[in-house]
Amino acid sequence: MSNTFSDSSQIGVVSTFSELVDTDFKGEMNALCWYRNLEGDFKEIVDKLQIKGNITEIYPKDLLALQLSEKGIIARKIIINDLRLLTDFGASPSLNLLKCYERDDEFDFISTDVYSYHVDRSPIATDTFLCTYHGVPSDIIANEQAEQKILIPEIRKKLKDLHNGPSEEFENFLEENYFDLHYQAKSHVVPINLGLGHLWRLAVDHPKQQVQPCIHRAPIENEGEYRLLLIC
Repeated sequence: MSNTFSDSSQIGVVSTFSELVDTDFKGEMNALCWYRNLEGDFKEIVDKLQIKGNITEIYPKDLLALQLSEKGIIARKIIINDLRLLTDFGASPSLNLLKCYERDDEFDFISTDVYSYHVDRSPIATDTFLCTYHGVPSDIIANEQAEQKILIPEIRKKLKDLHNGPSEEFENFLEENYFDLHYQAKSHVVPINLGLGHLWRLAVDHPKQQVQPCIHRAPIENEGEYRLLLIC
């Protein structure tokens, strides 16, 4: 087990998929990690896949069509098994080959893209699952290490100027434009990198959630390197 993960009160570490989906979030723990040291050559799979645009969804049939080495075949079996486990659980996993995500640069004082620290929201009880097989992994931070951007006075003032409507509609405006989902890390905070090959379950903001949602962000990609990411 990784000390980085095991020593964090935010993270629970498990050793099976059933533990990952059956363990309840509680207290400060809003992230669960199925810790794995995966064998196989995931880079070979990335090198042989074709990307179309900045993001391409990859399906099992695309993986099965690849001519791979022995280590590539091991990696493919792991990915297909992860997709099957999540699908059988009732989730809708997506395997993405990523060059980059779209950036939100409409305003210079707040961003709502996935490179910004944010939480996920759902109207139903669900969780976010993700695993980075190749490329730069995502980051998380503890809730006490961040401040909701809409509560930062200078940002809130600019958002009110942007809204320019009745004050009783302001909170709805923030929610409708996803401004309330984004956070700013406090100074000197060191994020926890989620690492390669581990399958994560992150708490989402929904009506039945018993813990705070997990604050996370997508990484800035390395130039010339694609990410292979499972997410749902």
